[in-house]
Parts: sequence; structure tokens; C-alpha cells
Amino acid sequence: MDRVLTAEPVRSSPQPTPEPPLRPRHRVTAWAAGLLLAVPALVAACRALDTDATAPVPQLLSFLPWLTVPAGLALLLAAVIGRRVLTFAAVLVLVATAWSSVPYMPQAVISYGLPLARVKVVAANVEFSQGTSALSRVVAREDPQLVFVTECNRSCRDTLTKAFAARLPHHASVEGEGSVGSILLSSYPLSDRRTIPGSMGMPGATAEIAGVRVRLQLVHPVPPLPDRTQLWKRELAAIEEYAATAAATATASSEGLAPALIAGDFNASQDHAAFRAILDAGGLQDASRRADQSRTPTWPMEGPLPPFVQIDHVLVRDFSVREVRFLDLAGSDHRAVLADLDLRGPR
Repeated sequence: MDRVLTAEPVRSSPQPTPEPPLRPRHRVTAWAAGLLLAVPALVAACRALDTDATAPVPQLLSFLPWLTVPAGLALLLAAVIGRRVLTFAAVLVLVATAWSSVPYMPQAVISYGLPLARVKVVAANVEFSQGTSALSRVVAREDPQLVFVTECNRSCRDTLTKAFAARLPHHASVEGEGSVGSILLSSYPLSDRRTIPGSMGMPGATAEIAGVRVRLQLVHPVPPLPDRTQLWKRELAAIEEYAATAAATATASSEGLAPALIAGDFNASQDHAAFRAILDAGGLQDASRRADQSRTPTWPMEGPLPPFVQIDHVLVRDFSVREVRFLDLAGSDHRAVLADLDLRGPR
């Protein structure tokens, strides 16, 4: 008797259940969530790609940590209306934004020698010299050995050099009105004065501290206004070139890398690729980052917005950091940065 063969039914794999159509009011919520995700996604992508791109990205990068707020709100809206794909996208953007906001530190092994000298540094933008009196009170109270002052005109320069002729008798400056003038005041003798070319004054010099030659440089590139973004990049690139050249010159000598201090109003935060490039090129550390205060805002101290970004920095090489404080200056839209440092000997 012949065996009758019957075919087994073909079992199809289960298909994913499609998301139900959106109700009209949920459609509006989904669009709102998508719009909230757009800026955080763009900025987090540029941060991950290590680029400042072009306007408005440099301006938006200044808000990077705060962009977790719209990303988190978008996630909440997507979850409320039950859209799986949108919720997943919101999770990715929120995680990427939060990851991008982690404080930056160059990947370098730091080994210091014995402390040679304690050095207090103040970096202050006095906003068209309007904060000169407040800065004078800070210098009188804190007694720093180095003071980097941006937006310091002739009147500001004369006031500071006369008031602190005994404490800070040495200086290097670029004269100019408005935001152009800058001055570096020092209790140590200065030599090898120089400037980094730029729209605003960026004087520098070499100081001898405890028998060690220390490179000092004041910086003040233009702000990244939408119509000046390319100029902002070029001036930060000039600072990067200075940092790289100084490091290369020092490496070529028998003494290795020379200690360095680069301070002032960078008009850039750690979230800008151009600022991180300066750190990497010069083997520099941000004193605020070493003191775990790299998210303390220094600008703007005036106007309708609360301070939201740190653009004033003290960068160091071969210095350890005791303390960093941020001081309000009446008349200025910037906080001053006070860094209490130790100059270290050879490794």
C-alpha cells in the first residue's frame, strides 16, 4: 500500500506589529518632539566629529550641556504618545548629548617634580575698562603674581600700572581703545616680549620664576558672531600654532617642554574643537578642569540671560593646581578666574 505524503504547512516568521496611526493631537506632539531633538542631535554630532562646523554650530556648542533639557523633554513626549521609533531616537540623542557634555581633558600622563614656587594668576576681561576698579580691588585683596587683563584701554593700563607699581612692576601690553587693549602684569622680570597677531591685543613674554623660564601668553580672539565665525577660527588657530610652536621649540632643547601659562578670554569653551586643539597642541591643561570646575560659567554676567558658559581660562603646563575661584567684577560682563598654582620642577 502506497504511503500518502502530506506537506507540512509553511510557518511564517511573526511580523512586527506596526505602530497604530497617530491621532491628530499626537501628531502635533510627535512633530514637537522631533523639533526638540533637531538641535541637540546636530550639536552632539559635531561634538562627536570634533568639528565646530560653521554658524550657527559654534554658537550652539556654547549651550551643549543645557541641550540635554530639550532632548529629555522630547523623550518624555515620545514616550507619552507611545511612538517606539521616536522614543528610541530620543534616547539616542539624549545619551549622545549627555556623553558629549562630559568635561574634556587631554589624554596625557602628568608627572610633576618638586614644587618650586607658588604662583597666583588672575585672568580678567574688564569689558571696555568698565571693570578696572573692581579688578584693582581683587588684585589688592588676592595679591597675585601674574594678572592677564583684556579689554584694557590706556586709562585702565595707567590705573593698574600706577596702583601696583611696587607689587607688579613688570608688564607687556598692546595699546588700544575699546576691546583692543590688553596688558599682562607681572611681579617677575619679563623678557622676550611678543604678540600673537589678531583683531584684539594678545601680548606675551617670558618670565623667570624660581630660576625657571616660563612662557606667558595673554589671549583674546574675536567672539564667534555669525558673521565672524571664520575669523574666530583663524585667530584660535593662531593661538594653537603658537602653543604647538612653543612646545616644539622647548622639546628640541635639552630641557624638554618649558612651563607655560596661557590665559585670558578665549571666547571658546571646552566644547569647541578649536579650544581643545590648543590644549592638545601645547600639551596644556585647563586649570579649571584640574580643579573639577570646568562647567562653572564665566559669561554673560550682564543682560537677560544667566551665565551659561565658561570662556575665560587659565591653561597651564608644568603647574599643579591648588585652587580655582571665579570672582564677580562690577562693571564687567565676565567673571575673573583666579588660579592658585604651584610651579613644578623637572620630572
